Amino acid sequence: PAAVQKLPVMDGGAGPCSLELTATTPDGKPVYDATIKVHIAYGFGGFRRLDLQAGTNVDGKVKFIGLPSRVRRPPLEFLASKNQLVGTVTYDPDEDCQAKQDLVLDKPKPPPSQ
Repeated sequence: PAAVQKLPVMDGGAGPCSLELTATTPDGKPVYDATIKVHIAYGFGGFRRLDLQAGTNVDGKVKFIGLPSRVRRPPLEFLASKNQLVGTVTYDPDEDCQAKQDLVLDKPKPPPSQ
């Protein structure tokens, strides 16, 4: 039996919400050690700011906990990268405080030529 990998957890300490992400390639393979970043502005007037970053485990999973339930200008945008692969997923904690989402990392599309 394969060993179960510990789920990496990043605690923002700013609220009750959480988001569990599974990073995969377009063909469904997990992406190990993908870097996932998020910038959060919250609180009255969005004066409080939080920048979180975490890496995925061998199963492509990572969990962000302690996220505020209300953020300025939702949804939050989680940006992932690994080598030449990138991906983005949006998350609104006001709509789904305890969420799980898939995050597909792919090669960036070239900008349209003019």
